[in-house]
Amino acid sequence: MEADLDAAGDPGPDAAVAGTDHADTGDFGTEDLGTTHAGTDLPGPATDAAIVRAPRVAGQLDPRDDTWWKSAVFYQIYPRSFADSNGDGVGDLNGVIQRLGYLELLGVDAIWLSPIMRSPMADHGYDVSDPRDIDPLFGDLETFDTLIAEAHDRDIRVTMDLVPNHTSDQHEWFRAALAAGPGSPERERYIFRDGRGENGDEPPNNWHSIFGGPAWTRVTEPDGSPGQWYLHIFAPEQPDLNWENPEVWADLEQTLRFWLDRGVDGFRIDVAHGMAKPADLPDMDLSNAVLLSNDDDDPRFNNYAVHDIHRKIRAVLDEYPGAANVGEIWVDDNERFAEYLRPDELHLGFNFRLAKAPFEAGAIREAIENSLDAVLSVSGTPTWTLSNHDVAREVTRYAPVDPATGELDLERGTRRARAMIVVEMALPGTVFVYNGAELGLPNVDDLPDEALQDPVWERSGHTERGRDGCRVPIPWQGTEPPFGFSTSPDTWLPIPESWRSLTVESQLEDVGSMLSLYRAAIELRFRRPEFAGDRVEWYGAPEGCLAFRRDEGLLVCALNAGEEPVPLPPGELLLISSPLVDGMLAPDSAAWLV
Repeated sequence: MEADLDAAGDPGPDAAVAGTDHADTGDFGTEDLGTTHAGTDLPGPATDAAIVRAPRVAGQLDPRDDTWWKSAVFYQIYPRSFADSNGDGVGDLNGVIQRLGYLELLGVDAIWLSPIMRSPMADHGYDVSDPRDIDPLFGDLETFDTLIAEAHDRDIRVTMDLVPNHTSDQHEWFRAALAAGPGSPERERYIFRDGRGENGDEPPNNWHSIFGGPAWTRVTEPDGSPGQWYLHIFAPEQPDLNWENPEVWADLEQTLRFWLDRGVDGFRIDVAHGMAKPADLPDMDLSNAVLLSNDDDDPRFNNYAVHDIHRKIRAVLDEYPGAANVGEIWVDDNERFAEYLRPDELHLGFNFRLAKAPFEAGAIREAIENSLDAVLSVSGTPTWTLSNHDVAREVTRYAPVDPATGELDLERGTRRARAMIVVEMALPGTVFVYNGAELGLPNVDDLPDEALQDPVWERSGHTERGRDGCRVPIPWQGTEPPFGFSTSPDTWLPIPESWRSLTVESQLEDVGSMLSLYRAAIELRFRRPEFAGDRVEWYGAPEGCLAFRRDEGLLVCALNAGEEPVPLPPGELLLISSPLVDGMLAPDSAAWLV
């Protein structure tokens, strides 16, 4: 398809742009135009007459709208770091309720709550001891119901984390399994195996935990003797469930209906490519074993039987019009990734290629093209994110090392992060914003050792600091920590004093702030017709730059990832991430034109 880019209009007086050097001609041209597209038999859920249904407290926000998720902006809330209402130094649900006005002002369509279910917090809530209750650290069911009602009143949907791969070792099922002994029905809910070696002293296979160390822990049997081993792909406090056992599905179905009946608008499914395990539990290739990572040949993940589970989950969600789910899918092969997004499986799947791409035009374009291609075969909806609670914040990731000081140039990292949110919001599909990204927060990589809480820190023998650096609480107002996050100075992770210029309060009235940029981008994306279409069309750009256009609305997005200002593409300037330089797109910046 050939681009029809007419003569450029003059930038408006309030517009700001950023750019860098690009194509051979030094201009954004129409040559080399390519097109990239984006899209969107097994038994249904088992029935169990014993399932106790919660009373229907509320409905989904709008059951008539079953496609809202295809272009939504989700805002991920890490609850313990968002807002503390009771002064214990940890965020909670009342804190979220108190800040709903801020989220409405930001303009997001939905919130995704990281785990709030009852948990001993060995992995900050991803070790669930009761999947149908709220942990007292965050509140209770009544508070949660209030959150849903008040969010819906503001036209904000509420989705929550679902953790079907494993439970806490404090879950009543696992305690019963330890007490019951080998061969018992209670142990069949998990993956227990006899050890290898003469006395069973060696683990059943060589699998490693994602958090480091072996993926097996040996138990002491009720008679006091050394016993079987149980599998935990994550921490020992997170035993993996046996998804061959029908009781496991029946329990998850009850959990799904419990929350959907309360008005939840959907779920983010943790480790959605996990759950199913190969029957023979073969050894893995340890040469590719990396903390917090896996590849497509890893037997711990991405086994085909997982699709049966997703079909059952989808069948339940389809009974609740307006509900949707998104899966955490660490799968690189596009054909295998697309299988999760078939019409009877997940609505959405997280694609992390953009979050992993360096700030380089070629790598960014490749990530975008690959993400669009990944869903094309199933007419799926692409998803975009630049960070989350497991991924270092983009300001830090994009920051180059200053050769003069040897330190990260966070100022430049911020400019690049501003440019990338403009690029991300211009793409077709669903956007996920991690709380604090809209404030331009950097990672806090110098937390005191004694403050670190991520299990990776202990499991790696204090060689890997883990993910706490991207989980530091949000600064709201004031000039000293804890910046209105809590009334207690003793927050669960310390907040740097250097964040005084990054508070919500300091950015709200600053038209040049990161927060103002996010608000403008979200509003324009919502109300402007130029964002229509499921495809993007690429066209020529100066070296170090990229440019694409939405196929129906004809919005143009240009990114300058180079070192010199470049001329803008033709069109009227709609939004820019950094001010123009002599009328040109500055380095480390991006712009929208119509």
